[in-house]
Order: sequence, then structure tokens, then C-alpha cells
Amino acid sequence: MNEKIGVVGVGRMGANMARRLKNAGFEVTAVFDLKREAAQALAKELGCEAASSLARVTGLSDVVLTVVTDDKAMRKIFNPRDKDNLLMGAKGRLFINCATVSPEVHMEVGKAAKKAGAESLEACMASSITQALEGTLYLMCGGEEKTFQRAMPVLEKLATTIRFIGKTGDAARVKALVNMVMNINTAGLAEGLALGQALKLDLTILREVFSQTGANSRVLQTDGEDMQNREHSCFFSAAHAAKDSGIALKLGAEKALTLPLATATKKQFERMIREGLGELDKSGIAELTFKGRHKAKGAGKKLVKTEASPSDNGCVSKTVTMQLKRGTTSP
Repeated sequence: MNEKIGVVGVGRMGANMARRLKNAGFEVTAVFDLKREAAQALAKELGCEAASSLARVTGLSDVVLTVVTDDKAMRKIFNPRDKDNLLMGAKGRLFINCATVSPEVHMEVGKAAKKAGAESLEACMASSITQALEGTLYLMCGGEEKTFQRAMPVLEKLATTIRFIGKTGDAARVKALVNMVMNINTAGLAEGLALGQALKLDLTILREVFSQTGANSRVLQTDGEDMQNREHSCFFSAAHAAKDSGIALKLGAEKALTLPLATATKKQFERMIREGLGELDKSGIAELTFKGRHKAKGAGKKLVKTEASPSDNGCVSKTVTMQLKRGTTSP
């Protein structure tokens, strides 16, 4: 495998993707992150360079994976007017952009890359941290088909399902809808289980019934037990859920569509952020709906944050600990 790989954004998702490609036989030559310590630690593990600049990543790589947090971060790393950006000396390079950002930004990046003599592919992910390390991601790709074919040797080592959706921006549109529906399902499940608890039902039995009826969902499988047990270790943060619902709502507004469920769900996740719960997994929305679990901000709750920076899935790399009403802790 002759392609040299660089990775920009090495939170938990990006770091595991770099590890996966290294384990699959690719030469990972450079990693970059605004949190310098994270890049240095991963570089030491992989035997590569913790690049001091974005341009250095491009210079050391044939293919650059970007796994950043949001539109602002994506625009920043590809801004040709900045003194340091990925497009410096980018002729012939391939950028595979995996973050959940707006279709508009993916299209901007595609145009800027083309102008710089490079290729760009959006490869939106519908999986999480474990799958990134195992190479079992679900990828939705958008861009030119020849670019997609060029990227396939890398994509095949990262994913077991790879869908070519269409032109640049289309994969991001699909991903926005995937996360919009997932977030609605998450909020609905939290309400169903919370009402079950209030009615003094056995939640384990209730989840089993849900799984065998029209109440079943993928979210029930991944988050149901966690909601019941208050286990909110972060795989996809509430803060990112709010962001992604916002992307979908913007798309709806552009088409003059009213999306009341998506709107209500976004408000719930935004409330989590206001209450200091934004770094919990999306399953933590249950803390707002289960009776007696969460006190409003300023009502005796203590939040201890770590110094770790947000990763590509919105989760901090160390545990966030909350002391809740009954004195229990939830990671």
C-alpha cells in the first residue's frame, strides 16, 4: 500500500481511524490536532510525525483524512487565505472528509480543493468509535465517481458498508437526515422509558416488549439499557446531536418544510448543553425526562469537566462526572 496517509482531527474517532489504517498496512505519516498533546501521543504510538502545521500534513501525505468537529473547523483547515491550510502544496492530493458538516461546506471544500489541483471526497460516517478501530464503519460518500474510485483502497479498510450517494453535498444531506431521525428516536425512547418508570413498570420487560413491537429501533438496541442504568459514557455527544439536528432543520427551512419533531428534539439536546450535560452521550437525554433524576442548573448539581478537548464525535477523551440528585454518578 503505497499511499501515505495523514489525519487531521485525532479525537477518539479520528485517532481510531488512524490506528485502523496503520494496522491495515498503510503508512500513516502525519497526524494533526489543535490539542497538541493528543497529536503527540498518537504520533508516538503510530511511529509518525505530529505535524506542527496543516501544510506539513499535506506535504507528508498522499491522502489526508479530516475528522473535525463542525463547519467552522472545516472552513478553517481549508481556508486558502489563512497562512496555514491544507491546500498549500496540495496538487495531486486526495482529501477524504469524514466529519458531519453541512452540505454547503462540503461543496465549498470540493471547489477549493479542485482549484488547488487536489481531489476531495465526502465520506460521512454512520458508526462510532468501536467500529472505527475495527474497520467496520458505514460510509456514505459524495463527490466525483473517479475520486470515489481512487479513495476505495482506503475506504475498504475503514468500512464494511460503503455507499456512493452522488454529487458533493448529497452524502452530507443523507447523513443529516440519518442523525435527525436517530435523534428523534432517542428523545422518544427516553420519554417512553421515563413514563414506564413513572408508571412503576419493569423497564427491562418494557424494553423487551419494545424490541418485539412497533416501538423497536436501532436506538433501543444501543441506548435503551444505558438510559435505564444511567450509563452515559460518550460515543456520540448531546452537543453533536444538537448540531446535527440543526443541520437538518436548516435543510428543511431551505425547502419551506416544518419539522416539529426535529425542532422539539433539538431543543431538548440544547437544554442538555445549557444544563452542563452536553458532553454526555446522546442517551443522557433520559436525565431530563426520568422523574427525579436531574435538577435544573444551579439547583445543587455539580459538574466536573475534564481539560480534554472535544473530539470529532463531540465526546471528551476523559470521563465527565456528574453528581445528580440522588448522589449517583453518571459517566
